Amino acid sequence: MATWAWVLGIFAIAIVKLLVSCPPTFVADWFVGKFEVHPKLDEENVTVNIDGKYLEGDEKRKVINEFNKAIFLEKYYVHPEKSGTPLIIDAKIGKKDARFMVYRHKDHIDVFKQDNKKTVAYSLYSESFQKNPVTI
Repeated sequence: MATWAWVLGIFAIAIVKLLVSCPPTFVADWFVGKFEVHPKLDEENVTVNIDGKYLEGDEKRKVINEFNKAIFLEKYYVHPEKSGTPLIIDAKIGKKDARFMVYRHKDHIDVFKQDNKKTVAYSLYSESFQKNPVTI
């Protein structure tokens, strides 16, 4: 009886160790998504406006696609100066509402992400997003 208890105990510990050291893909994706600074946006849960004018259809789809393809450069710990008219993206990410204020510069894009009471500033690189005069 004691031998079976030891064997089952060692087997249970091995299974737990395996699950902790290499979790299933959906668990790893969920965990990483919790700490993601620049999330991928879904078109159905997003509104995009610039200077009070809401973008619809192809323009909205293009902005969201370019935002999703942008490359994350760095997170700012001291917020940079806001200059110009921002592109405002309101999105529902999971159960939370988030607002992204996007400012275009020659060599990068500054993004201010506000959700709940927290604001995070970071920069992106996207050549097509930076040079497109219609959307920003």
